[in-house]
Amino acid sequence: MAEPTYRFFDVQVLRTERLSRSLVRVVFGAVAGGAGLGGVGGLGAVVSGGRDQRLKLFLPQAGQDAPVLPDVLDTDWYARWRALDPAVRGIMRTYTVRDVRRDPDELDIDFALHGDLGPASRWASAAAPGDRLALLAPVVTDNGGVDFRPPEGTDWVLLCADETAVPAVAGILEWLPAGTPVKAWISVGDPADRVELPTKCEAEVSWLTRPASLAEAVAAATLPAGRPYAWLAGEASLVREVRRHLVGPRAFPRPAVRFTGYWRAGTTEDALLEEST
Repeated sequence: MAEPTYRFFDVQVLRTERLSRSLVRVVFGAVAGGAGLGGVGGLGAVVSGGRDQRLKLFLPQAGQDAPVLPDVLDTDWYARWRALDPAVRGIMRTYTVRDVRRDPDELDIDFALHGDLGPASRWASAAAPGDRLALLAPVVTDNGGVDFRPPEGTDWVLLCADETAVPAVAGILEWLPAGTPVKAWISVGDPADRVELPTKCEAEVSWLTRPASLAEAVAAATLPAGRPYAWLAGEASLVREVRRHLVGPRAFPRPAVRFTGYWRAGTTEDALLEEST
C-alpha cells in the first residue's frame, strides 16, 4: 500500500500578523498536549512543496471549540465527512501553505479578508491565540497539491492573480530560481492591499486597482520572447478571461497555461462543492 501524502493535524493559533488591509497571516502550532505538526508514531510531519502548495482546513461551526470531523480519518475521510450533518461538521476550505518551520513546528496561512461574507474570512478576522482548527496537510514534498510546475525549457513565466492568490504568487516568486524572467499582474480592491513580494527573479510586478481590468492590462503588454509558462488564479471569470486571451490572440500552447478559479463571484464554496459531486 502506498504511503499517504497527506494527513490530518489538530492545531491552534499561536499568533496573527496583519500584512495589508485585506491580508492577515495566521501562525499555527501544536494544541496543548497534542502531537502538533511534527511526526509522531510513524506518522509524517507537515511539510510543503513550496510554490502554490495547498491544503484543506476545517473550521469550527459557530459555538464549537474545535471542528467536528469523522471518527475515522482514513482514505475514506471525504465520504465520511460528507455524511455528517452540514450544520455540525467542520467547514472545509482550501488555502495556500505560506511557510512551514521547524524547532518549533509552525505553519503559516495568509487569509484574504472580505468582511463577513464567508466563514474563513470571518474566522480569520477574529482569530486569537488558542483558537483551534484542523488541517489536512502534506507530509511529503512531492504531492498533488502543487499546481505551479513549469516544464523544462521554460524561458519565462507569466503570473496573473487577484488578492486571494497573493500568498501563492509570493510562494512562487520565492521558489523560482534566481534570474528567471517573470511578468506578473495582480488585481486588488485597494492600493492598501499591496504587499512586498521578495524574489531573486527578474520580476516585473504590476499591481492593478479595480475596476482596472487585469485582462486588458495583459492584452496591452509587450511580452518576452521565448517559451512561456502562465499561471492564473483568482476569481473564476477573471481567470477565464485572461486564459482566453493567452491561448487565443497570444497563441500560448494550452499545456503552458495553468489556471485555477479560487472562487466564483456570487457563489459560495459550499455551493461549488455541491456542483462538483
